[in-house]
Amino acid sequence: MTRRSPELLYAGLAVALITAAYLLGIRQLESVPAASGLCGHGLGILGFLLMLSTETLYSLRKRSRRARWGRTSTWLRIHIFTGIVGPYMVLLHTAWRFSGLAGVVALLTALVVASGFVGRYIYTSVPRTAGGVELEAAELEAEVQAVEADLQRWLAGRPEVAERVAARLDTLRQVPDDPARLLLTRPFLEWRLRLRWWRDRQAWRALAGGQARELEGLLRRSRALRGQVASLALARRMLSTWHAVHIPVGMVLFTAAFVHIAGAIYFATYLR
Repeated sequence: MTRRSPELLYAGLAVALITAAYLLGIRQLESVPAASGLCGHGLGILGFLLMLSTETLYSLRKRSRRARWGRTSTWLRIHIFTGIVGPYMVLLHTAWRFSGLAGVVALLTALVVASGFVGRYIYTSVPRTAGGVELEAAELEAEVQAVEADLQRWLAGRPEVAERVAARLDTLRQVPDDPARLLLTRPFLEWRLRLRWWRDRQAWRALAGGQARELEGLLRRSRALRGQVASLALARRMLSTWHAVHIPVGMVLFTAAFVHIAGAIYFATYLR
């Protein structure tokens, strides 16, 4: 199933708005807001709260089978949004100084965010229902058969079109035999298929007429599902390995962040 990613768009817009406000602040102050100033503290506190929600809310919803407060897939989108915007605000909080424990926290934050993008890519390779539940191999095979049956019915109902496009169908339906190649190069394979279809669009219109777009949708769906079947086992192994790395790094990050916050409060109050 093709998944849209509105959370990435919203996160990009939020980052753009925060950046505009930050640059306006630099213009007003005529300097980069200090980490210890009102603006710097505000960015740090809000960014850390967003990061903390990133670490906790999605995990709680995913592990709570009886919870009714939104779909898991919705909370995953929120997790991705806060996991981008929060660290960006913490980065601005540093005032571009990365010494001491604050520098370690910034480095760990960058590692966790980069790891999050990798994890999201692997996550989208594992087929799921609209609610975010993983599909088992048998369910996926049944879906493949259903789509293939739809494609065959479509062609059977249009014998004149089926004859004309038969020579081109096999090429467009092929997927790589190597699961690793299929998983790691998935976006490039998809873009190449779209480019090939766009390049030959006039020929397809001549062959299939006004039904070319409908045929394209069925072919893309069939190819995507068969690719998921071929790479399902590898994607799950990679996702498991990713969890084994991402979660401990995240725990180290928040431990260091809490120590940094405690130190900042201590030096700002008791030693003042």
